[in-house]
Amino acid sequence: MAETEGCVLCGGNVAPDGYCWHCGGAQPAYRARLEVTMDGGAAGVSDRGLRRGVNADAMVVTTAGSWTIGVVCDGVSMSPRPERAAQVAAVTGAAVLAGRLEAGAIPEDALEEAAVRAGRVVVALAASPDAAPACTYVAGVAGPAGIWASWIGDSRAYWLPAEGVGMALSEDDTGEYDALAAWLGADADEPTPTIRSFRPSGPGRLLLCTDGLSRYLPTADELRAALDRRRSDNNLLEEARSLVDHALQAGGHDNVTAILIPF
Repeated sequence: MAETEGCVLCGGNVAPDGYCWHCGGAQPAYRARLEVTMDGGAAGVSDRGLRRGVNADAMVVTTAGSWTIGVVCDGVSMSPRPERAAQVAAVTGAAVLAGRLEAGAIPEDALEEAAVRAGRVVVALAASPDAAPACTYVAGVAGPAGIWASWIGDSRAYWLPAEGVGMALSEDDTGEYDALAAWLGADADEPTPTIRSFRPSGPGRLLLCTDGLSRYLPTADELRAALDRRRSDNNLLEEARSLVDHALQAGGHDNVTAILIPF
């Protein structure tokens, strides 16, 4: 949204982060639908959903040499300014990953440092531990040697092969009653990402997504089936759109974001 557009609440000026300079109100259309593509085919789609006033998901897709990098973050809705936490975490995580991989770091080290650095920038947003923006975090990288994923929270990573059985690469950080047990923020512990690697035997896609998608398609088999119904000749943007639109048609109760990275 351009800074010159008027606030829907008071008519005042809107800042680049989607909030009014005058009344502080969030603008419903800000980041309502985002799509990104990269050379090589990686693509992502993020949608506000049908029940949320603001899109508090964030995504970044980039490359570093032979690596393709994706980061997806989901702002914790009970925290203040969750969309800001998600945005700075995704941008920082992707930038650190790109820099470390270009410098020759092994993926495990790059993923760990990226998550820690992303956590620190989210902590810096807090006015106090009781007013702490927060988000979940999942990152993935794909290169000639395989795919790697790291996560904190309940945003997920999946391997979806062109043929054969898919698999979830991540496991939700949740506790009793599926309550979130790990996140980035000043009211959380020091980030300790879980990292998993996989060396596929054939082509496929690395999927990174928020729970706005996984609540409707929780398993790799269900995700594969949804993609197979709308197979689009390796157009990953169309495939990402189809996953996001499936979530919207199923109810769209939350923000929904999906990145697909080819392998």
